[in-house]
Amino acid sequence: MTKWTPTHEAPEPLEGPVVPTIVGGTILWFVLFLVQLPFYGWFDDHGHAWWVWTCLAGAGLGLIGIWYVRGRDAAIKRDAAAAAQE
Repeated sequence: MTKWTPTHEAPEPLEGPVVPTIVGGTILWFVLFLVQLPFYGWFDDHGHAWWVWTCLAGAGLGLIGIWYVRGRDAAIKRDAAAAAQE
């Protein structure tokens, strides 16, 4: 097992613009859903209706993701403010 044990410390996680990234991805999923919606009959005839519903599911999960990352971002800022006061 020692062969696979890392010998160095893991790097710090990258922090970037998380909220705008999730919002952009959610918008993209919803736009893809709207673009495919007029062609639903074609998708259904060819057995690809799941493509449309996958885009809608991506948009719905993205809304949950927006709620989550906004709360996470607020918690990180609260923690930083509390640490600065000490």
